[in-house]
Amino acid sequence: MKKVYYLKTCSTCIRILKELNLSSEFILQDIKNEEITVQQLEQMKDLAGSYEALFSKRSKLYKEMDLKNQNLTERDFKHYILHHYTFLSRPVIIVKDKIFIGNSKNTIEAVKAALI
Repeated sequence: MKKVYYLKTCSTCIRILKELNLSSEFILQDIKNEEITVQQLEQMKDLAGSYEALFSKRSKLYKEMDLKNQNLTERDFKHYILHHYTFLSRPVIIVKDKIFIGNSKNTIEAVKAALI
């Protein structure tokens, strides 16, 4: 499978997609317009190892809801990601059986290496 979960309104996601110049084999899913399903999230979790690995602690809602001062469980992380797209760390790129989460330079370099 070759898939990217991203936000088309996110300039960082768009910059990364242009930089990667992905082939047409990739399925792009704008998570604001096409919500993540339970099955998709569970697949991402299986590759990532946890829901927390997929969860963005940099989102505005995370701060507004004061979630950093709560003891969140895996069930909580799953719930928040499914109920608001902003809680998914973006982009999430899946190349076969590997998952790449977020926009750090190291993550993007790892994606490039996986595409070779």
